[in-house]
Amino acid sequence: MTVRMEGAEARLEGDWTVSGVEKNMASLMLSLEQIEASGTKLVMIDCGRIDKADTCGLQLLNVWMLCARLRGVKPKLINVTATMRRSIRKSGLNSLTDS
Repeated sequence: MTVRMEGAEARLEGDWTVSGVEKNMASLMLSLEQIEASGTKLVMIDCGRIDKADTCGLQLLNVWMLCARLRGVKPKLINVTATMRRSIRKSGLNSLTDS
């Protein structure tokens, strides 16, 4: 699981499951700092390179997006696969795609 910042876009990659999440918390914190430092008010979150995601990973993504909102940034998911959309619905985290 990684987050790569490119201007006002965050590219999510890899394993967003419980096993991937526990290894990369520092990456998420750093990306929030980079978003805030950029001064942007809208960040596009590209999900096209996520290999797999489970409820744990989606919950972490939800918290990460909430933290961005608390910093005055509006996050918006893009390139969400059909499989990931189904996982979001099954997890009850519809707010992820409502923004």
